Amino acid sequence: MKQIESRLFLGDCREELKKLKDNSVDLIFTSPPYADSRSNTYGGVSPDKYVEWFLPISSELLRVLKPTGTFVLNIKEKVAKGERHTYVIELILEMRKQGWLWTEEFIWHKKNSYPGKWPNRFRDAWERLLQFNKSRHFYMYQEEVMVPMGDWAQRRLKNLSETDKVRDPSRVGSGFGKRIANWIGREKAYPTNVLHLATETKNRNHSAVFPEDLPEWFIKLFTKKGDWVLDPFMGSGTTAIVAQRMERNAIGVEILPEYFNLAQKSIKPVIETHPAQLALMEGKGKYATNKSK
Repeated sequence: MKQIESRLFLGDCREELKKLKDNSVDLIFTSPPYADSRSNTYGGVSPDKYVEWFLPISSELLRVLKPTGTFVLNIKEKVAKGERHTYVIELILEMRKQGWLWTEEFIWHKKNSYPGKWPNRFRDAWERLLQFNKSRHFYMYQEEVMVPMGDWAQRRLKNLSETDKVRDPSRVGSGFGKRIANWIGREKAYPTNVLHLATETKNRNHSAVFPEDLPEWFIKLFTKKGDWVLDPFMGSGTTAIVAQRMERNAIGVEILPEYFNLAQKSIKPVIETHPAQLALMEGKGKYATNKSK
């Protein structure tokens, strides 16, 4: 039997992360307090000081992430003095100076967002998920997040024209093209970088809990069973709970004892799983190789 571990740390992640080894984590997935948000819970950080506050944390994350690993940061700008503050853009630029590669950006579309209106804007119905890497060669298991082709494929692929059977260049001269016949016989397609997920969550013990589907999607995409998943802003433990359920090792850091205690009640320190299950994902992914823990 293979042991799956969960290691939880109570304290400030700027200090607790120093206890982790270099190059030891496969995926970092987290949602830190947004600027001036969760002020009743965590005290809040001014937008003007957010980058300064976060860079020591991202420095430690860069150290503990494996060269083949990925860091996904769920974050969102806020409105300050009537305009969008630039602290997220500034953070991206400064993290690149630290050595991070800003590889991709995903959008979480909150498909059940409630209506709302302000004098000069509308309600936010989406959030950013920024993907950072240490290397251009990282593990990515794209097949694990493929989606059904849908009914459109049956209709569209039934009667192919001669144009559909060759690469058809864009008529606007963009250089892009498509070959519709490539999709014959396929049951699944690769998704876009827009995730349509509801905000509803089973875990209502924290002031800003994201749905379990969110970390689950990225854990599928960037890890295999037995890998290590870290959330340095654990809250009540959503990421670690999902990681353990998916047979990944989990590390969580939380500064508030009440949320740390909630996470401890939901997350087992060690569980056991059959080694054959851990082997199911071996060898998948563009840059995957067999690794021992």
